[in-house]
Amino acid sequence: MDDYKDKLFHSANSKLFEFSKALRKNQTEAEEIMWQCLRNRKILNFKFRRQHPLHKYIADFYCPEAKLVIEVDGGIHEKAENQEYDQNRTDELKQIGITVIRFTNEDVNNNLDKVINVIKRYLSP
Repeated sequence: MDDYKDKLFHSANSKLFEFSKALRKNQTEAEEIMWQCLRNRKILNFKFRRQHPLHKYIADFYCPEAKLVIEVDGGIHEKAENQEYDQNRTDELKQIGITVIRFTNEDVNNNLDKVINVIKRYLSP
């Protein structure tokens, strides 16, 4: 079971699990829209988890089978220091074999079909 957990969470610490529970209770509107599209295997029958502890981070959405993280970013991610943090995080997850794709809240709110099509391209063989 520990090997399974390590593959699923990549050695995330217990504090991340506590924080992820709080985040699930306080989703943004765009995250809620995205979750309604991803949950219950609605996209190509892939299972996604929301606010998932992963390595040293919490992914907005994670599909373990595809090793795909989906991030839905609000305006705070436009600041230079946050962009640098996000890039470092993406690079670090890439080093352990996980792909990260990012969408803005505006993408989800105004171009949901396009967002879903991009996700499908990442999930298709």
